[in-house]
Amino acid sequence: MSQRMTPEGLGARLTKWWSRSAVVPLPLRPTTRARRLLRDGTAEILRSPARFLGAVLRGLVTAYRSWRRWVRVRDYADAARDAGKFADKFTEIRALSFFRWKVTLGVIAGAGLALAVLHAVHGPSGPWCVGAVGAVALAALGQRGGGLPGRRTVLAGPRILRWSLDPQVLVDAFRDAKLLGNDETLRLVERATRAGEGWTITVDLPATRKAADVVKNREALASALAVDEVQLIVNRVRGRGGHAGRVALWVADRDPYSTPPTRTPLVDAEQWDVWRPVPFGRDPQGSRVDLPLVWTSLLIGAIPRQGKTFAARLAVAGAVLDPHARLYVADFKAGKDWDAAGQVAHRFLAGDDTDDVFALLGWLIELISEVQGRYRRMRTLDDTTCPESKLTPAISRDDALNMPVTVLVVDEVQVPLENRTSITVEGRKLTTGEYVGELLTWLAKKGPAAGIVLILATQRPDSRTIPSGLRAVLGSRFALRVMDWRDSNMVLGEQMNTRGYDSSRLLAAHKGVGILRPDGEVSQGGEVLALTVRTYYLPNEDWRTICARGRQLRGHAGRLTGYAAGHDPDPPLSAACAEAAVPEARKPARVGEWTPEGLPEPLASVVAHLGDELGEGGREFVPTAELVAALGDVDPKRFARTLAELGCRPVRDRVADPKGGVRQVRGYLAAELRTAVRQSRTDGSAHRG
Repeated sequence: MSQRMTPEGLGARLTKWWSRSAVVPLPLRPTTRARRLLRDGTAEILRSPARFLGAVLRGLVTAYRSWRRWVRVRDYADAARDAGKFADKFTEIRALSFFRWKVTLGVIAGAGLALAVLHAVHGPSGPWCVGAVGAVALAALGQRGGGLPGRRTVLAGPRILRWSLDPQVLVDAFRDAKLLGNDETLRLVERATRAGEGWTITVDLPATRKAADVVKNREALASALAVDEVQLIVNRVRGRGGHAGRVALWVADRDPYSTPPTRTPLVDAEQWDVWRPVPFGRDPQGSRVDLPLVWTSLLIGAIPRQGKTFAARLAVAGAVLDPHARLYVADFKAGKDWDAAGQVAHRFLAGDDTDDVFALLGWLIELISEVQGRYRRMRTLDDTTCPESKLTPAISRDDALNMPVTVLVVDEVQVPLENRTSITVEGRKLTTGEYVGELLTWLAKKGPAAGIVLILATQRPDSRTIPSGLRAVLGSRFALRVMDWRDSNMVLGEQMNTRGYDSSRLLAAHKGVGILRPDGEVSQGGEVLALTVRTYYLPNEDWRTICARGRQLRGHAGRLTGYAAGHDPDPPLSAACAEAAVPEARKPARVGEWTPEGLPEPLASVVAHLGDELGEGGREFVPTAELVAALGDVDPKRFARTLAELGCRPVRDRVADPKGGVRQVRGYLAAELRTAVRQSRTDGSAHRG
């Protein structure tokens, strides 16, 4: 009797066959998985018409929004708003929008005509096929991705740094800063690339534009790029591969001086060669800046508590770690910042009394005699040992010649320069401060080639404190934060603010940040007019460590001398001894030449107003308005006519205004005023004879 085929039996046989059949793929052989796939597939098939319709509707909305953005010229309008030029571009935007409306109507008319032709040729099937293809395209456009398609999120707020990386926006920024005309553009030399914690880009200006103008207007360009001016570094590309119209820009991601300062690498140095540039700090891009000291001198100026003493100690630290170097340290702050230097200094003092000023005066006389003796000894050396009348590393380390590199440090140099104690030198009365200024000027002129390095630090970098003749011969300058652009120019040099370098714009929170104007090449390579530097951090404990190591090096080499060796310092020099000590040192500044005695008016009043600023290395141009205001009740026309008779004719030149800009004014060249003074004195002497 045969077995009946019941549904249950048929299902069991089918399940058994399914799980064992070689035709069915292995992943689908489990019956539970097969049932789930069958159920899900059926549901997908049933839901697919609704999903397709939803995708088509979303694609239709997305296409409409894209068309609306295109026809309203939203990309161009947004860029114009961000650049602040929407009002200027409104007419152009409106014309372009009207043109795109006409294009849209033309496309609609053309599509309707094409559908009519298809219907006439192929009947209703033609338009239906086109509609099906269009529906599939809309469904693909409206399919769900990472989220629902729709309006792009736009965050309201200020312009952001990324705009500076767009060449077109960079051109707009140059135009907004008045550095380019509307019909001018930039040429990209190097594309924007990452450099440290920022972006760098190099561009060429049009033939009529100068890179110096871009450097001068850095603040305006920073505003156009929507960054703080401390984040924007602008440099003219000089030397090989550069020219007067090539500019390198670096835009930092954030304030480059907001991070903690870096300790000086000299803390870990066992020894240093004073002939090597000393590690001084880092530029905004994080590159190390090394400062050369030999054959030059250094002036450091700042208001109190901005890192002036720290910067001076950094410059001296290399000499401390060289046992062949000799140190003279005068601390007129009378604090403990320099006490550790007494372990290695040949001469050392810390005080602000008149006796301390006379002690410095004795040092200066001693150093001037040393310089004169070195030049005499160098004349006797052969050309192989001394090729020029300059100190060399070999000469400085030769014990027999005894001409080591000598560093004179005077902190708070305004104290001795402002000392009003009266002394008599060669029959003329002058103050001790004036005589100190004359001797320092002589040393700054003739000392560097003989291996004498001057490092002067002051919190009063004004014309009354530091004579113009002394400032003019100090090779390297470092200006930390000061009160206004005039003080910055006193340290860095005249009209440096008009070239874009003004340390009064530094923030109070930027301790140890200043503008360095080096004398020669720095580690960045090539000739650099000036650069912003954040000095290394050298606290008292690290300074004491460096000085203790310097004393140990000198002890092993047998080079502890003077104060460091425990020898009693020489007694302060009296004014009478100073007068007879060095004849040449009594005449360095030709003080009597720029006095009004024996000169006709109004030249006498002009000389009385300008004083030492009229001397060589002083001012180059004096505005007429300044002279007329200083002389008081004077007729400008008569004043100009009288000076013209003396050979001084007014000219036009550019001067800085209090707002940091530049204006063109009439005035007189200092060289012509000096010539008129000398000619008047010569004529007066001939007449008396």
